[in-house]
Amino acid sequence: MELSPKYAAVVKLIDLANAADPTSIDCNGVNQPKELLYASRHLAWVYRLRPDASELLRIAAQTQHICRWEMPRADYPMNRAGYLKWREDLKRFHSQRAGELMAQVGYGAEEIERVQSLNLKKQLKTDAECQTLEDALCLAFLELGFDDLIAKYDDEKILSIVQKTAVKMSEAGRAFIGTIRFSEAGQRILAQL
Repeated sequence: MELSPKYAAVVKLIDLANAADPTSIDCNGVNQPKELLYASRHLAWVYRLRPDASELLRIAAQTQHICRWEMPRADYPMNRAGYLKWREDLKRFHSQRAGELMAQVGYGAEEIERVQSLNLKKQLKTDAECQTLEDALCLAFLELGFDDLIAKYDDEKILSIVQKTAVKMSEAGRAFIGTIRFSEAGQRILAQL
């Protein structure tokens, strides 16, 4: 698939924004800004799920968590309602930031609206690209964030989280779970499914 010259320019801006993440994460012995790593893993999973991914789906994957640290979970009540409000606000924040960066390099209103729609997951289950994005996000979460959750919560809570994650995924997306190398603790949790 041929990509527009704007794509390379917007990716530079996305990477620059995500590189400012104050939290770093170790991945295979290399410390990286967390959201820069997550953006690259989101995109890598999109490529595995849909090798012919459109330019706009690629941008949505790379901006799904853009500058997430600027809206910390701790700023919201630590209950279910607070969590859900935080998640909705994050989706709007990410879609707005994606639109701003795309506009900066010359993308048009329709293209920006499409990426924002994907970021907002407006048509999950009915839009193939939106479902691919969700599958990629779930796979990146399982790949990079699963052990962090295991360290925080008991097995029952983790099992519930994994079940809720799997429900959001397509059958094709769930098939890729088996390709992830999980820790022993992760394997033990997943064996309970």
